[in-house]
Amino acid sequence: MIIVVTGASSGIGALSARALARSGHTVYAGMRATGGRNAPQVEAAVAFAREHGVDLRPVELDVSSQDSADAAVERIVAEQGRLDVVVHNAGHMVLGPAEAFTPEQLAQLYDTNAIGTQRVNRAALPHLRAQRDGLLVWVSSSSVRGGTPPYLAPYFAAKAAMDSLAVSYAAEVARFGIDTTIVVPGAFTSGTQHFPNSGHPADEAVAAAYEERYAGLVDHVAEKLADITPAGADVVTVAEELARVVDLPKGKRPFRVHIDPSDDGGWLVAEVGDRIRSEFLRRIDLGDLLTPAAG
Repeated sequence: MIIVVTGASSGIGALSARALARSGHTVYAGMRATGGRNAPQVEAAVAFAREHGVDLRPVELDVSSQDSADAAVERIVAEQGRLDVVVHNAGHMVLGPAEAFTPEQLAQLYDTNAIGTQRVNRAALPHLRAQRDGLLVWVSSSSVRGGTPPYLAPYFAAKAAMDSLAVSYAAEVARFGIDTTIVVPGAFTSGTQHFPNSGHPADEAVAAAYEERYAGLVDHVAEKLADITPAGADVVTVAEELARVVDLPKGKRPFRVHIDPSDDGGWLVAEVGDRIRSEFLRRIDLGDLLTPAAG
């Protein structure tokens, strides 16, 4: 299959692109600034492809730009004649008290984590709809429905927005033969750049006021998340599960799959929510939207 993965310069995105390529797919590793700060990541992807004899191709794809998303998809379709799978992985995390982030910072976070998926969909879905076939994979977060420690509110909210889009899109593209899976990683405190590269609030005065009452909270959360995560938990398991799901037959893929070694409980809430969604669609005679049409 021909696959594009957004946010594939590092972390889950890079690992997923490599896992998919090793499964025999042609994978385009979408990343921004391929000629600038991500040039080393481009070289690493090319080296991986050469070393393992797989088809892994870096492609310039900035989810904050519709022109970039359009150009990336146009290049893929021009080179391959089709596009089969879109993996919505691009995202950014921030740490700090919610009040200390400006509205502009929240808007930027929503843009990266949620609105970016809309740009990529608008570029890719016309091709998938024309084919009457395809798969959307959305990389969500257990925080959408599970444990939610403080100081991560903007990130949690943005990921929840993306997850809600994924749920609605699943029904709306089903009659075009397009499948959907939502991959839900838990909190992995190592193996990704989420925590080291996280953003911080712009309003330092407000942040300082919170520090008086919540001194050391960021370090406390990071330490406790590490404590409840089993030794040896490796974020590569997310990439491996994502690749496994992609390889399943159309219509047999799980709607949602959790990979959460720390078990924050998100799977339980999601199980109820997804069951209610299924039951409601059947009640209003739209049960066919729960699985992709044959084509």
